[in-house]
Amino acid sequence: MKIFILICTLMSVSLLFFSSCNNESPEVLPTIKLSGFVQKGPFLNGTSVSVSELKQDLSQTGKVFTSQIKDNLGTFELSGIQLASSFVELRANGFYFNEVTGMVSNAQLTLNGLADVSNINTLNVNVLSTLEKARVEKLVSGGLSFADAKKKAMEEILAIFSLSKSDIRSSELLDINKSGDDNGILLAVSSILQGYRSEAELSELLANLSADISPDGKLDSETLKTSLISHAKYLNSAKIRQNLVNRYNEIGATIQIPEFEKYITQFIGRSTYKAISLLTYPETVDGVLNILNENNTSFISYKTDFGRFYSFSALAPKGMTLKIKLEFITGGESGFGGYWAFRMESDTNWKNTIYDGQLNSQIFEVVEPGKQSNLKVLFMSGNETKIRISYFENNNETATRTRIITVN
Repeated sequence: MKIFILICTLMSVSLLFFSSCNNESPEVLPTIKLSGFVQKGPFLNGTSVSVSELKQDLSQTGKVFTSQIKDNLGTFELSGIQLASSFVELRANGFYFNEVTGMVSNAQLTLNGLADVSNINTLNVNVLSTLEKARVEKLVSGGLSFADAKKKAMEEILAIFSLSKSDIRSSELLDINKSGDDNGILLAVSSILQGYRSEAELSELLANLSADISPDGKLDSETLKTSLISHAKYLNSAKIRQNLVNRYNEIGATIQIPEFEKYITQFIGRSTYKAISLLTYPETVDGVLNILNENNTSFISYKTDFGRFYSFSALAPKGMTLKIKLEFITGGESGFGGYWAFRMESDTNWKNTIYDGQLNSQIFEVVEPGKQSNLKVLFMSGNETKIRISYFENNNETATRTRIITVN
């Protein structure tokens, strides 16, 4: 009987020990809150935001948390997040305020970024965080620490825009709503990238830049270089600032726009990239010479070839203005009180002043940028008539360029 009781007691102890070993409490992960801004210009209320947990090598763990922007400042917040790793990928997709045109985007844009949240819980998503992502991943895969990879990638991206600031904060800490040089750099780069591009063009540019710089941190594509400097040269910094001030006033927000203008100026002044005109003047339209194209310099008057009309055609990108001034310089005799005339019924997207008989000039202005503008024009006088064409592009009060054509 005693032996039986001893055996039962030992079995009970064994079962208790086994049960204790197999009911060990799982590790309880700390709960954190992440918040910040999504900015191009500011993203709009309703934008989707996700935070994905990453392993140390920046591969996905499969854990994803989602939320939405809750106001037109681009503010997001995710509460109750439990992470086993401190590395995360942020991703946002939605509409945004275009600081260059002063209008809300017509299509959605995706921005993303990488961050280490071990010491921060406020982080932002912007164009710099988007551009550096692939490069950071490449550097980390090559053995660099996350912190060093972020620093190196930022330095390389700034160099593309002829900028340098060794102590600039990480991209996820930058904010176009606040003053400071670091934030000014973000807004300058954001405006240059936006330029006068559509949402689709901007998205393609970000993808192409990211792919180009990922292997070695250098921008190799001459096409991309030309695109960046060309759009930068047409930016109107005063208008960008006013657009942002108006937008934040409209949504009742008190903010401080950083001094971004000097960084755009610095890029334009220091860059060796080759710029081209963003406004296009086709050489011909429906087989007819366009007098605004720089390759076309000699024309024939209606007196020499009765009924000879020419095209007066241009395409100004959306958000950009264009005025053209025709001015008689010297040469033959005026016919019917002027040196040129145009078909009213052919007018597409142009508006014009009345012909000034004293100054022998007339101004034409694009009505709606982003749409092709065309007009049929004929010349009333030949005999080596010289006419100056002045181009006033993007609100410039002085001509961005001039040329003289000859009519015989």
